[in-house]
Amino acid sequence: MSKAEPFRIAVPDSVLSDLKTRLDRTRFPDEVPDTGWEYGANLAYLRELVEYWRTKYDWRKHEAHLNSLKHFRADVSGLDVHFIHEQGRGPNPKPLLLIHGWPGSIYEFMEIIPMLTDPAAHGGDARDSFTVIAPSLPGYGFSGHAKARAMNIQAIGDIFVKLMTETLGFKRFAVQGGDWGSAITARIGEVYAPHLYGIHLNMIPIGPAEGRNAPELTPEEKVFLGDAEKFRSRETGYQWIQGTKPQTLAYGLNDSPAGLAAWIVEKFRTWSDCHGDVESRFSKDQLLTNVMIYWITETANSSTRLYYEARHHPWRLKPGTRIEAPAGIAMFPGELVRPPRHWAERVLNVKRWTDMPRGGHFAAMEEPKLLAEDIRAFFRDMN
Repeated sequence: MSKAEPFRIAVPDSVLSDLKTRLDRTRFPDEVPDTGWEYGANLAYLRELVEYWRTKYDWRKHEAHLNSLKHFRADVSGLDVHFIHEQGRGPNPKPLLLIHGWPGSIYEFMEIIPMLTDPAAHGGDARDSFTVIAPSLPGYGFSGHAKARAMNIQAIGDIFVKLMTETLGFKRFAVQGGDWGSAITARIGEVYAPHLYGIHLNMIPIGPAEGRNAPELTPEEKVFLGDAEKFRSRETGYQWIQGTKPQTLAYGLNDSPAGLAAWIVEKFRTWSDCHGDVESRFSKDQLLTNVMIYWITETANSSTRLYYEARHHPWRLKPGTRIEAPAGIAMFPGELVRPPRHWAERVLNVKRWTDMPRGGHFAAMEEPKLLAEDIRAFFRDMN
């Protein structure tokens, strides 16, 4: 197990010059008139976004912003893992492992990390501070890419626990996640509960092993299952291709910056609490900085492979079991699926449940203050 070494993001000028050339030469597809976003990423908006990217977006400014936090890399189980490590400013900061998902990145956490490390500077109590460790998932951003099969939820959970306990030396820590981060967080909660203060989720990633055949479903659970089926039938095309043929998809995403932006930004619009106006929740600079992390690291392929690995090497709870680590749930109204508390309690030891007034799937970017306050409140008495 290697020690952590400081890391600094420094994209070569040649990468940015190549990007500019590709943006200049974008070949846009046609579109059925007056269909908005119904068929996918809207042509007029993508033209506008690419033009902004080509003429106004300044990566160096955002690179400097990212580098304002402390970055490290370490070899963990033979994989080069990148992570942000920011020390808490308080009398006894708890270590907090903060885990992102797809199509996000560590950039999702730029606003929330200072709220967690220094709550007193953001209207909170210094006694609620955390030392935050926010890794890039394997195959994402500045972390290394797995060279073998089965880099799945289970494997990533094991790697992150080793990062926390062996590389960084924490005996106990807190974990928070959304999207894939919620699944990895839950898995850590299942297997490594003695190491944890608890787990906090802003998406519920797993149902009971019995699924829709679980006995005595409540009316609320039946409604939820109906909504989940609608989501599955209307919005999961990306899951099927990323879970079955990610390599084929990768040739387009790795070669075309406009194609990569369309694939990612459409999800930020569909999954956020933006009511159809993506820039009511995210600026062009925010959207593009997240896309840039995928572009400059060429991780469109290695990131989407997680869907393949999770499909072919799945993690499921055993029938009649649940995750006993104390769990806090922040349920945002724009989340992809919203199971009722009864359903969550079949699989999680729910100690706190908060129905949020606004926000969606990208909670740390959309509503960092609400999410930070809920994380603080949940872990406050977890000792």
